[in-house]
Amino acid sequence: MIDFLRLSTLFLVTALAEIVGCYLPWLVLKQGRPVWLLLPAAVALALFAWLLTLHPAAAGRTYAAYGGAYICVALLWLRFVDGVALSRFDAIGAVLALAGMAVIALQPSQ
Repeated sequence: MIDFLRLSTLFLVTALAEIVGCYLPWLVLKQGRPVWLLLPAAVALALFAWLLTLHPAAAGRTYAAYGGAYICVALLWLRFVDGVALSRFDAIGAVLALAGMAVIALQPSQ
């Protein structure tokens, strides 16, 4: 259980780094925000790539499991940063994505 909590936390931080790294350029390109925001965006994306290397599983398996965590973090971003109310379909999708993440991440060692 501790390993799953540690893995989930690592996925959470990884997803935040990726979302920040993509959101800041979006602000620059779509909302005319200052170009200097591209610098922290590049740092966030470099952090995202480095964090992915900390996961213990093979890269493909890590990316597959990470997708479930990313979906949930993206929905939380939608709610708390973009201010959009989540629907029950968002909640159902998030639960399914987390279940998929758990199935992939917690499989027995081969």
